[in-house]
Amino acid sequence: MSDLIAKTAIDRRLAEIITPVIEGLGFELVRVRLLGGKTATLQIMADRPEGGINVDDCARISTDVSATLDVEDPLEDAYNLEVSSPGIDRPLTRLKDFETFEGYEARLETSHAIEGRKRWKGVLAGVEDQEILLNIEEGGETHTIGLNFDWLSDAKLVLTDELIAEMLRQRKEAGGADLDETAFDEIETETTNDTGEAAPIKE
Repeated sequence: MSDLIAKTAIDRRLAEIITPVIEGLGFELVRVRLLGGKTATLQIMADRPEGGINVDDCARISTDVSATLDVEDPLEDAYNLEVSSPGIDRPLTRLKDFETFEGYEARLETSHAIEGRKRWKGVLAGVEDQEILLNIEEGGETHTIGLNFDWLSDAKLVLTDELIAEMLRQRKEAGGADLDETAFDEIETETTNDTGEAAPIKE
């Protein structure tokens, strides 16, 4: 399991539990994070293999994942379950994401300094073996660098007009023309109380 999908030990454990559920519904896990707070929040990002996920898809995932977590019971305390699309300026967590979004601008961060820097911004130029290719501009010139996927600690797309147009196209294909952009980024929230019962989903 990539550290970009699930960073901590508990995230990886949760990913092991929920990945088969999500894939069984025909979707893919993009990222899972258990966030602390007065009540913990379990954030799940999912998508279709071909891209594009709608509100009803997230509701289906939320229902099935919640039922599985009730059985597996990996978390002792109450938590909120949030299932969402990756959003337009989505995180890039899998090697294939860097191929899918070749030609789009991205911000990458490495876990250790490379040539004195950890943060990189440029246009994705594909993948060679395990290396992410990035076209960056320096001194008025564009050149290509390679960053090993294992070096990355974070990566996400940069919001551009071209990216917005592509994401809206995918979402239109996934759920119809009347999609509200504001409905996608925190789509479903389900609270599990101390008794393990799920509260009604909030839209």
